[in-house]
Amino acid sequence: MITIKLLEKVGNFEPYVTVQKVIETLAPEALPTALGCFRGGKALELNEKISESCRLHPITFQNEEGRRIYERSLRFVMLLAVRRVLPGRHVRIEHSIGYGVYARLLEEPLTQEAVDAIAAEMKKIVADDLPFTRERWTRNQAIDYFSRENEPDKTQLLAYRTFDHFNVYHCGEMAEYFYGAMLPSTGYVKAFGLRLHQPGMVVQMPSPADPTAPAPYVNLPKHLNAFAESNRWCDILGCMNAADLNDMIVGGKLPDFIRVNEALHDQSIAHIAQGIADRGARAIFVAGPSSSGKTTFANRLCIHLRVLGLRPVLISLDDFYLDRDVLPLEADGKPDLEALSALDVPLLRACLSELLSGQETRMPRFDFTVSKRFPEMYPLKLEKDQILVMEGIHGLNPALHEGFDPQLLCKIYISELTCLNLDHHNRIRTTDARLLRRIVRDHQFRCTPPEETLAMWNSVRRGEEKWIFPYQEQADFVFNSALHYELPVLKRYAYDLLLNIPESDPVYLASRRLVKILHYILPATDEAMLDIPPLSLLREFIGGCTLYL
Repeated sequence: MITIKLLEKVGNFEPYVTVQKVIETLAPEALPTALGCFRGGKALELNEKISESCRLHPITFQNEEGRRIYERSLRFVMLLAVRRVLPGRHVRIEHSIGYGVYARLLEEPLTQEAVDAIAAEMKKIVADDLPFTRERWTRNQAIDYFSRENEPDKTQLLAYRTFDHFNVYHCGEMAEYFYGAMLPSTGYVKAFGLRLHQPGMVVQMPSPADPTAPAPYVNLPKHLNAFAESNRWCDILGCMNAADLNDMIVGGKLPDFIRVNEALHDQSIAHIAQGIADRGARAIFVAGPSSSGKTTFANRLCIHLRVLGLRPVLISLDDFYLDRDVLPLEADGKPDLEALSALDVPLLRACLSELLSGQETRMPRFDFTVSKRFPEMYPLKLEKDQILVMEGIHGLNPALHEGFDPQLLCKIYISELTCLNLDHHNRIRTTDARLLRRIVRDHQFRCTPPEETLAMWNSVRRGEEKWIFPYQEQADFVFNSALHYELPVLKRYAYDLLLNIPESDPVYLASRRLVKILHYILPATDEAMLDIPPLSLLREFIGGCTLYL
């Protein structure tokens, strides 16, 4: 017999009992919301068999892993429906939008009629409750199958796979690989919606607030336009998937690809600077989530503003932090450093008001070594040709700039919106790309091991969901800080660090998700590294940026 503990309840079971049976026996009330179980740092599927004593914790839609399990299963249902409704067409799943993912056909734009037909077939597949069967395939088996299916993106990627065997899921007449745990069958994927968004569609998932229904659609035109622009350049540059990037590395073409990527960034920043100058703005707010490259972007924007005859004054909103000992505490007894209340908003607004009216003001500086404001403030007055550039996570929050003349303000949202996929059906999430950046930066410059960065990431993400993402569409400009060449560079710094995280660590699952991405990415060559310019946004994370000397 083996002993299993679940939600403080303990039971004895015969070896090879399924996770689902354990939940039914020990905590049947948890079964309706369970999508799997955590065992240490691993995620177990509901139909997975357990052969030794352990402790389990249910995975629900409130967990990041639970939402990923649901999304993988939903994507399979969608792909199977497209296969049946539109035979011979190929789907590319590109990026998230709200609580959904954007997908399109490679061959042609979707129509409302086609989306309705796909939705109807998906409902039928869910009603049929088809099992997702996990099978162990060799790499050659997979290459042979995907070759017959006319999916060269997968066969190209598998050619770079370093392992001979892996798990493939089979459902109906289709097999697929989604790099993680799945639900037992299609019947579990009841809540979803489809919405035409030409040239593709949005596959809408539930939100954590209500896993029983698809989340309301959120229209994010500026966000989508930024993705569309980057996707267009990926297509032009012939680099849509990981295998395309690997081919460049093998062929010695990565240095030139780096130069083109950096030129596109510079062109985009120059365009934003010209837009600021044309509208006569006096205060620029730069905001974005963690590891977007806000600091480097703000510095480079200042350079382009100087080219246009302006004299920018760069300010960090972090200097308006309240002293740590006066911050209100959260339920866990710790201050919420991501909250707007961590800033001295009245002082910020007073300083901004005086500066925009031509008066001299007293500006604070924050000493992060002691988590307090410096006792002395410094004087600042804007001359006619000077312009404020204010950078920080709350830069788009209306509380900072409501009541001011909107013609004097300009708001910029920056984020790492990666458009590179592993293959057409497996996107690389923007949050995973940002997390890799942060792991590298924290280890390089803050002496923070990857385990600590991974452990705090969920808290960082909750802060972004509350304080940053709701305001992104209020931006006048959106800048995509993704560099399509960055993953091979980040692999050089992060891969071994992540591999050394033990299975017993609670962050092991998150680390393995990143490792699975990097498995398929070749590291950048020493020659290519020399072509990363000193002003590159990537230098903020790997080092060598000359802006901060």
